[in-house]
Amino acid sequence: MEIKITKAATLKEKPDSSALGFGKIFTDHMFIMDWNVDKGWYNARIVPFGNISLHPASTVLHYGSEIFEGLKAYRRADGKVQLFRPMENIRRMNNSAERLCLPQIPEEDALQALETFVSLEQDWTPSAEGTSLYLRPFMFGNDETLGVHAVHNATFAIIASPVGSYYKEGINPVKIMIEDEDVRAVRGGTGYAKCGGNYAASNRAGERAEKKGYSQVLWLDGVERKYIEEVGAMNVMFMINDEIVTPMLSGSILPGITRKSCIEVLKKAGYKVSERLLSVDELGEALENGSLKEAWGCGTAAVVSPIGELCYKDVKYTINNGEIGKVTQMLYDTLTGIQWGKLQDTFGWTYPIK
Repeated sequence: MEIKITKAATLKEKPDSSALGFGKIFTDHMFIMDWNVDKGWYNARIVPFGNISLHPASTVLHYGSEIFEGLKAYRRADGKVQLFRPMENIRRMNNSAERLCLPQIPEEDALQALETFVSLEQDWTPSAEGTSLYLRPFMFGNDETLGVHAVHNATFAIIASPVGSYYKEGINPVKIMIEDEDVRAVRGGTGYAKCGGNYAASNRAGERAEKKGYSQVLWLDGVERKYIEEVGAMNVMFMINDEIVTPMLSGSILPGITRKSCIEVLKKAGYKVSERLLSVDELGEALENGSLKEAWGCGTAAVVSPIGELCYKDVKYTINNGEIGKVTQMLYDTLTGIQWGKLQDTFGWTYPIK
Protein backbone atom coordinates (compact mmCIF):
# COMPACT_ATOMS: atom_id res chain seq x y z
CA MET A 1 0.00 0.00 0.00
CA GLU A 2 1.34 3.42 -0.94
CA ILE A 3 1.01 6.06 1.77
CA LYS A 4 1.47 9.69 0.73
CA ILE A 5 3.00 11.84 3.48
CA THR A 6 2.45 15.59 3.72
CA LYS A 7 4.35 16.98 6.69
CA ALA A 8 3.11 19.88 8.79
CA ALA A 9 4.81 23.16 7.98
CA THR A 10 5.18 24.00 11.68
CA LEU A 11 5.61 21.39 14.42
CA LYS A 12 4.01 21.85 17.83
CA GLU A 13 6.01 22.16 21.02
CA LYS A 14 6.10 18.88 22.93
CA PRO A 15 4.20 19.07 26.26
CA ASP A 16 5.63 18.53 29.71
CA SER A 17 5.08 14.90 30.76
CA SER A 18 3.72 15.97 34.15
CA ALA A 19 0.74 17.75 32.55
CA LEU A 20 -0.42 15.22 29.95
CA GLY A 21 -3.71 13.91 31.34
CA PHE A 22 -5.52 11.60 28.94
CA GLY A 23 -6.46 12.41 25.34
CA LYS A 24 -6.21 16.19 25.59
CA ILE A 25 -3.12 16.85 23.46
CA PHE A 26 -2.64 15.64 19.89
CA THR A 27 0.37 15.13 17.67
CA ASP A 28 1.31 16.96 14.47
CA HIS A 29 -0.23 14.56 11.94
CA MET A 30 -3.02 12.06 11.31
CA PHE A 31 -3.50 9.11 8.98
CA ILE A 32 -6.56 9.03 6.68
CA MET A 33 -7.74 6.51 4.09
CA ASP A 34 -10.98 6.40 2.10
CA TRP A 35 -13.21 3.52 1.02
CA ASN A 36 -15.86 3.15 -1.64
CA VAL A 37 -17.96 0.06 -2.26
CA ASP A 38 -16.77 -0.07 -5.89
CA LYS A 39 -13.18 1.18 -5.51
CA GLY A 40 -12.24 -0.43 -2.21
CA TRP A 41 -9.65 1.33 -0.03
CA TYR A 42 -7.78 4.20 -1.66
CA ASN A 43 -5.90 7.48 -1.09
CA ALA A 44 -3.93 6.42 2.00
CA ARG A 45 -2.22 9.52 3.37
CA ILE A 46 -0.64 11.14 6.40
CA VAL A 47 -1.49 14.82 6.64
CA PRO A 48 -1.20 17.64 9.21
CA PHE A 49 -3.58 17.17 12.14
CA GLY A 50 -6.78 19.14 11.63
CA ASN A 51 -10.55 19.10 11.40
CA ILE A 52 -12.45 16.63 9.23
CA SER A 53 -15.14 17.99 6.92
CA LEU A 54 -18.43 16.05 6.83
CA HIS A 55 -21.62 16.38 4.79
CA PRO A 56 -24.58 17.22 7.08
CA ALA A 57 -26.32 14.00 5.97
CA SER A 58 -23.23 11.86 6.64
CA THR A 59 -24.19 8.38 7.84
CA VAL A 60 -22.15 8.57 11.02
CA LEU A 61 -24.00 11.67 12.23
CA HIS A 62 -27.45 10.09 11.95
CA TYR A 63 -27.07 6.34 12.38
CA GLY A 64 -23.89 5.89 14.41
CA SER A 65 -21.92 3.97 11.79
CA GLU A 66 -18.67 4.24 13.72
CA ILE A 67 -16.08 2.00 15.37
CA PHE A 68 -12.75 2.64 17.04
CA GLU A 69 -9.77 1.06 18.74
CA GLY A 70 -7.26 2.05 21.39
CA LEU A 71 -3.63 0.96 21.66
CA LYS A 72 -0.37 2.50 22.77
CA ALA A 73 3.19 3.09 21.66
CA TYR A 74 5.74 2.84 24.48
CA ARG A 75 9.18 4.38 24.91
CA ARG A 76 11.64 1.70 25.99
CA ALA A 77 14.63 2.28 28.24
CA ASP A 78 16.93 2.09 25.20
CA GLY A 79 15.02 4.96 23.59
CA LYS A 80 13.27 2.90 20.94
CA VAL A 81 9.48 2.80 20.53
CA GLN A 82 7.30 -0.30 20.41
CA LEU A 83 3.64 -1.29 20.10
CA PHE A 84 1.84 -3.90 22.19
CA ARG A 85 -0.11 -6.63 20.33
CA PRO A 86 -1.23 -4.34 17.44
CA MET A 87 -2.57 -7.24 15.37
CA GLU A 88 -5.07 -8.03 18.13
CA ASN A 89 -6.47 -4.50 17.80
CA ILE A 90 -6.64 -4.78 14.02
CA ARG A 91 -8.54 -8.07 14.18
CA ARG A 92 -10.94 -6.76 16.80
CA MET A 93 -11.57 -3.67 14.68
CA ASN A 94 -12.47 -5.87 11.73
CA ASN A 95 -14.87 -7.82 13.96
CA SER A 96 -16.47 -4.55 15.00
CA ALA A 97 -16.63 -3.45 11.35
CA GLU A 98 -18.48 -6.64 10.40
CA ARG A 99 -21.07 -6.04 13.14
CA LEU A 100 -21.66 -2.41 12.08
CA CYS A 101 -21.65 -3.21 8.33
CA LEU A 102 -18.49 -1.21 7.77
CA PRO A 103 -15.69 -2.37 5.44
CA GLN A 104 -12.90 -4.72 6.50
CA ILE A 105 -9.31 -3.46 6.34
CA PRO A 106 -6.67 -5.93 5.12
CA GLU A 107 -4.56 -6.74 8.18
CA GLU A 108 -1.26 -5.99 6.48
CA ASP A 109 -2.52 -2.58 5.32
CA ALA A 110 -3.77 -1.65 8.79
CA LEU A 111 -0.46 -2.68 10.34
CA GLN A 112 1.47 -0.70 7.72
CA ALA A 113 -0.67 2.35 8.44
CA LEU A 114 0.00 2.09 12.17
CA GLU A 115 3.71 1.47 11.75
CA THR A 116 4.22 4.31 9.25
CA PHE A 117 2.19 6.77 11.31
CA VAL A 118 3.91 5.93 14.62
CA SER A 119 7.33 6.04 12.94
CA LEU A 120 6.61 9.60 11.78
CA GLU A 121 5.22 10.69 15.17
CA GLN A 122 7.50 8.68 17.46
CA ASP A 123 9.17 11.80 18.89
CA TRP A 124 5.82 12.42 20.58
CA THR A 125 6.17 9.21 22.62
CA PRO A 126 7.05 10.41 26.14
CA SER A 127 9.63 8.66 28.31
CA ALA A 128 8.49 9.56 31.84
CA GLU A 129 7.28 6.74 34.11
CA GLY A 130 3.73 5.67 33.31
CA THR A 131 3.41 7.69 30.10
CA SER A 132 2.85 6.52 26.52
CA LEU A 133 1.55 7.57 23.12
CA TYR A 134 -2.12 6.61 22.88
CA LEU A 135 -3.25 5.66 19.37
CA ARG A 136 -6.87 5.96 18.30
CA PRO A 137 -7.70 4.23 15.00
CA PHE A 138 -11.33 4.81 14.01
CA MET A 139 -13.66 4.29 11.08
CA PHE A 140 -16.96 5.86 10.13
CA GLY A 141 -19.50 5.73 7.35
CA ASN A 142 -19.94 8.94 5.36
CA ASP A 143 -22.58 8.33 2.72
CA GLU A 144 -24.22 11.63 1.87
CA THR A 145 -27.77 10.34 2.15
CA LEU A 146 -30.38 9.78 4.85
CA GLY A 147 -31.25 6.25 3.73
CA VAL A 148 -30.67 3.49 6.28
CA HIS A 149 -28.43 0.80 4.78
CA ALA A 150 -24.93 -0.66 4.90
CA VAL A 151 -22.45 2.09 4.07
CA HIS A 152 -21.12 2.63 0.54
CA ASN A 153 -18.45 5.15 1.57
CA ALA A 154 -16.25 5.18 4.67
CA THR A 155 -13.16 6.77 6.16
CA PHE A 156 -10.46 5.15 8.28
CA ALA A 157 -8.22 7.41 10.35
CA ILE A 158 -5.60 7.28 13.10
CA ILE A 159 -4.83 10.07 15.56
CA ALA A 160 -2.41 10.04 18.48
CA SER A 161 -2.14 11.65 21.91
CA PRO A 162 0.70 11.53 24.47
CA VAL A 163 -0.91 10.45 27.75
CA GLY A 164 -0.36 9.91 31.44
CA SER A 165 -2.60 7.91 33.77
CA TYR A 166 -6.21 7.32 32.70
CA TYR A 167 -7.51 7.60 36.27
CA LYS A 168 -6.46 10.48 38.51
CA GLU A 169 -5.88 7.80 41.17
CA GLY A 170 -3.21 6.19 38.97
CA ILE A 171 -2.46 2.66 40.20
CA ASN A 172 -4.19 3.38 43.52
CA PRO A 173 -7.45 1.45 44.09
CA VAL A 174 -10.59 2.99 42.60
CA LYS A 175 -14.19 2.98 43.80
CA ILE A 176 -16.77 1.26 41.58
CA MET A 177 -20.59 1.30 41.76
CA ILE A 178 -22.59 -1.71 40.57
CA GLU A 179 -25.27 -0.38 38.21
CA ASP A 180 -28.72 -1.95 38.65
CA GLU A 181 -30.89 0.35 36.48
CA ASP A 182 -29.31 0.97 33.07
CA VAL A 183 -27.70 -1.80 31.02
CA ARG A 184 -24.77 -1.53 28.65
CA ALA A 185 -25.59 -4.21 26.08
CA VAL A 186 -27.45 -7.45 25.40
CA ARG A 187 -26.53 -10.63 23.58
CA GLY A 188 -27.16 -10.20 19.90
CA GLY A 189 -26.47 -6.49 20.15
CA THR A 190 -23.22 -4.57 19.73
CA GLY A 191 -21.67 -5.27 23.14
CA TYR A 192 -18.71 -7.14 21.68
CA ALA A 193 -18.03 -4.38 19.15
CA LYS A 194 -16.01 -1.30 20.05
CA CYS A 195 -18.44 1.31 18.78
CA GLY A 196 -19.31 4.77 20.01
CA GLY A 197 -22.96 4.03 20.75
CA ASN A 198 -22.04 1.60 23.52
CA TYR A 199 -20.12 4.31 25.31
CA ALA A 200 -22.67 7.07 24.71
CA ALA A 201 -25.38 4.88 26.23
CA SER A 202 -23.24 4.26 29.30
CA ASN A 203 -22.75 7.93 30.15
CA ARG A 204 -25.97 8.37 32.13
CA ALA A 205 -25.03 5.70 34.66
CA GLY A 206 -21.47 6.95 34.69
CA GLU A 207 -22.65 10.45 35.58
CA ARG A 208 -24.77 9.09 38.44
CA ALA A 209 -21.81 7.13 39.77
CA GLU A 210 -19.47 10.10 39.54
CA LYS A 211 -21.86 12.29 41.54
CA LYS A 212 -21.71 9.67 44.30
CA GLY A 213 -17.92 9.65 44.28
CA TYR A 214 -17.27 6.58 42.12
CA SER A 215 -14.86 6.32 39.20
CA GLN A 216 -16.88 3.90 37.08
CA VAL A 217 -19.90 1.62 37.06
CA LEU A 218 -19.87 -2.18 37.00
CA TRP A 219 -22.49 -3.44 34.55
CA LEU A 220 -24.90 -6.32 34.99
CA ASP A 221 -26.24 -8.31 32.05
CA GLY A 222 -29.13 -6.80 30.13
CA VAL A 223 -31.53 -9.76 30.33
CA GLU A 224 -31.58 -11.17 33.85
CA ARG A 225 -29.87 -8.18 35.49
CA LYS A 226 -27.88 -10.56 37.71
CA TYR A 227 -24.61 -11.47 36.00
CA ILE A 228 -21.47 -9.32 36.19
CA GLU A 229 -20.30 -8.10 32.78
CA GLU A 230 -17.67 -5.34 32.66
CA VAL A 231 -16.64 -1.99 34.11
CA GLY A 232 -17.40 1.15 32.12
CA ALA A 233 -14.10 1.36 30.24
CA MET A 234 -12.51 -1.97 31.20
CA ASN A 235 -13.01 -5.68 31.61
CA VAL A 236 -13.06 -6.91 35.20
CA MET A 237 -11.55 -9.77 37.21
CA PHE A 238 -12.05 -11.09 40.74
CA MET A 239 -9.94 -13.33 42.93
CA ILE A 240 -12.37 -15.48 44.94
CA ASN A 241 -10.39 -17.73 47.26
CA ASP A 242 -7.71 -19.13 44.92
CA GLU A 243 -9.75 -18.81 41.71
CA ILE A 244 -9.46 -15.88 39.29
CA VAL A 245 -12.93 -15.30 37.83
CA THR A 246 -13.70 -13.08 34.85
CA PRO A 247 -17.05 -12.90 33.03
CA MET A 248 -17.20 -15.14 29.98
CA LEU A 249 -17.38 -13.55 26.54
CA SER A 250 -21.09 -14.06 25.94
CA GLY A 251 -21.46 -11.61 23.05
CA SER A 252 -22.35 -8.60 25.17
CA ILE A 253 -18.84 -8.08 26.58
CA LEU A 254 -15.92 -6.45 24.79
CA PRO A 255 -13.14 -9.02 24.14
CA GLY A 256 -10.40 -6.95 25.72
CA ILE A 257 -6.80 -7.35 24.60
CA THR A 258 -5.51 -6.51 28.09
CA ARG A 259 -8.04 -9.04 29.44
CA LYS A 260 -6.65 -11.68 27.11
CA SER A 261 -3.09 -10.77 28.12
CA CYS A 262 -3.94 -10.96 31.83
CA ILE A 263 -5.40 -14.43 31.40
CA GLU A 264 -2.27 -15.63 29.60
CA VAL A 265 0.03 -14.16 32.26
CA LEU A 266 -2.06 -15.63 35.09
CA LYS A 267 -2.17 -19.10 33.58
CA LYS A 268 1.57 -19.06 32.94
CA ALA A 269 2.07 -18.08 36.60
CA GLY A 270 0.03 -21.12 37.66
CA TYR A 271 -3.24 -19.49 38.71
CA LYS A 272 -6.62 -21.09 38.09
CA VAL A 273 -8.52 -18.79 35.73
CA SER A 274 -12.23 -19.29 35.05
CA GLU A 275 -14.13 -17.49 32.31
CA ARG A 276 -17.70 -18.07 33.45
CA LEU A 277 -20.95 -16.52 34.57
CA LEU A 278 -20.58 -14.67 37.85
CA SER A 279 -23.79 -13.51 39.49
CA VAL A 280 -23.99 -10.40 41.60
CA ASP A 281 -25.33 -12.64 44.40
CA GLU A 282 -22.21 -14.83 44.26
CA LEU A 283 -20.05 -11.73 44.26
CA GLY A 284 -22.02 -10.29 47.17
CA GLU A 285 -21.59 -13.48 49.15
CA ALA A 286 -17.84 -13.42 48.50
CA LEU A 287 -17.76 -9.81 49.70
CA GLU A 288 -19.71 -10.71 52.83
CA ASN A 289 -17.69 -13.76 53.85
CA GLY A 290 -14.28 -12.38 52.91
CA SER A 291 -13.52 -14.89 50.15
CA LEU A 292 -13.15 -12.04 47.62
CA LYS A 293 -9.44 -11.36 47.98
CA GLU A 294 -8.83 -8.93 45.12
CA ALA A 295 -10.64 -7.23 42.25
CA TRP A 296 -9.31 -5.23 39.32
CA GLY A 297 -10.25 -3.76 35.99
CA CYS A 298 -8.06 -4.20 32.93
CA GLY A 299 -7.90 -2.26 29.69
CA THR A 300 -5.53 -0.47 27.33
CA ALA A 301 -5.98 2.98 28.87
CA ALA A 302 -5.40 2.07 32.53
CA VAL A 303 -3.64 -1.31 31.95
CA VAL A 304 -4.60 -2.74 35.36
CA SER A 305 -6.65 -0.78 37.89
CA PRO A 306 -7.24 -2.24 41.39
CA ILE A 307 -10.75 -1.93 42.82
CA GLY A 308 -10.70 -0.89 46.47
CA GLU A 309 -14.44 -0.44 47.02
CA LEU A 310 -17.63 -1.81 45.48
CA CYS A 311 -21.06 -0.34 46.14
CA TYR A 312 -24.27 -2.29 45.43
CA LYS A 313 -27.70 -0.88 46.28
CA ASP A 314 -26.01 1.75 48.47
CA VAL A 315 -24.13 -0.89 50.52
CA LYS A 316 -20.38 -0.33 50.42
CA TYR A 317 -17.80 -3.12 50.52
CA THR A 318 -14.06 -2.60 51.00
CA ILE A 319 -11.80 -5.00 49.12
CA ASN A 320 -8.37 -5.97 50.46
CA ASN A 321 -8.45 -3.09 52.95
CA GLY A 322 -8.60 -0.67 50.02
CA GLU A 323 -5.07 -1.64 49.00
CA ILE A 324 -3.61 -3.11 45.82
CA GLY A 325 -3.31 -6.90 46.06
CA LYS A 326 -0.28 -8.99 45.18
CA VAL A 327 -1.90 -10.57 42.10
CA THR A 328 -3.05 -7.20 40.79
CA GLN A 329 0.41 -5.77 41.39
CA MET A 330 2.03 -8.75 39.64
CA LEU A 331 -0.16 -8.25 36.58
CA TYR A 332 0.53 -4.53 36.44
CA ASP A 333 4.27 -5.03 36.84
CA THR A 334 4.39 -7.81 34.25
CA LEU A 335 2.31 -6.09 31.57
CA THR A 336 3.88 -2.66 31.96
CA GLY A 337 7.31 -4.26 32.20
CA ILE A 338 6.79 -5.89 28.82
CA GLN A 339 5.15 -2.81 27.32
CA TRP A 340 7.96 -0.46 28.33
CA GLY A 341 10.67 -3.01 27.52
CA LYS A 342 11.80 -3.46 31.13
CA LEU A 343 11.04 -7.19 31.09
CA GLN A 344 11.83 -9.79 28.47
CA ASP A 345 8.86 -10.40 26.18
CA THR A 346 8.55 -14.18 26.40
CA PHE A 347 5.06 -14.03 24.84
CA GLY A 348 6.06 -12.35 21.57
CA TRP A 349 3.63 -9.48 22.11
CA THR A 350 5.73 -6.41 21.31
CA TYR A 351 6.19 -4.86 17.87
CA PRO A 352 9.22 -2.54 17.51
CA ILE A 353 8.97 0.61 15.40
CA LYS A 354 11.93 1.23 13.12
